[in-house]
Amino acid sequence: MKRLLAASTLAIVLSGCAVANAPVNGLLYSSVTGPVGVTGSADKPTKVGRSTARSFFGLYATGNASIEEAAKNGGITKIHHVDHETQVILGVVADYTTVVYGN
Repeated sequence: MKRLLAASTLAIVLSGCAVANAPVNGLLYSSVTGPVGVTGSADKPTKVGRSTARSFFGLYATGNASIEEAAKNGGITKIHHVDHETQVILGVVADYTTVVYGN
């Protein structure tokens, strides 16, 4: 029973890798941009704001990748559209960035 528990624990620890939500993923490296949403605003966006969350080995994650934080960082009060960027390096570090466009 102890060996089964040890083997299960080891399998979980070794399979933990950093991941980020992306439409596609690469085994060694990913750098992908995709849409999140749009508004009915007809104004051409003049400002960009970003917010990022980061994961290490899929075991520890920190950050604030909210739309609200990205808009605040860009000085945006009227959102035009929102995209996301993901980057994963060897399953060790993963970044998820929210990108807000607006005025």
